[in-house]
Amino acid sequence: MSAMVTGVTLGSFEHLPAHSRRCSFWVLDPASDGAAVDLEFENEVWLSTIMLEWGSCGQLLSVDGNTIGCALYCPPRAVPRASTFPTSPVSPDAVLLTQLRIDSPADADLHSATLIQAVVGDLVNRGVRALEAFGIRHNADDASPAIPNATAHATCSAATCMIDADFLEKVGFEVVAPHHRFPRLRLELDRDHGWKQDVESALEQLLVAASISVVDIEQKSTVGAQ
Repeated sequence: MSAMVTGVTLGSFEHLPAHSRRCSFWVLDPASDGAAVDLEFENEVWLSTIMLEWGSCGQLLSVDGNTIGCALYCPPRAVPRASTFPTSPVSPDAVLLTQLRIDSPADADLHSATLIQAVVGDLVNRGVRALEAFGIRHNADDASPAIPNATAHATCSAATCMIDADFLEKVGFEVVAPHHRFPRLRLELDRDHGWKQDVESALEQLLVAASISVVDIEQKSTVGAQ
């Protein structure tokens, strides 16, 4: 299994997982949910605007040449839903991680941690101090896996479009705004903080749990491609 992570560019929208190209949860103002809009067009415009104004805002993960997942992140001001959570607002020094989707149930935690590592590497190189995310604590009513599956037919909702809080804690995030359903979590990215060791340790633990071996992702990644 050969894994590669590349930065999302203006020309790579069509390579995003199917659901990510049509997801309304983070892109549209919550007040407009249900409006008749072209979701692929809205997502492409949203991503293009962020990349033109701020730079690369995503990472794509491919295995053996096939894209199987992505992570998207940007300044919180670009996310209409960011101000609606009970644990808002995002800290002023942080970038917001919105999507983390994997289109393969096998080794989903491992692939997701690999994407987190690429996101962090990009942001550290750009001098960002912290990465934050609104996590979700799943309950019995959620018909969703811990790592959202990147499928085209999934209905956009908190359960299908948010990142599992337990997973975020597993890869080094810490809760900074507790909530029974939507905690806000933070990963410090100061170069001296030791984020690299934290995330690599999480990857190692996931590898052991999965009983598999992979090629060193840092040798296979293009992190922070503009």
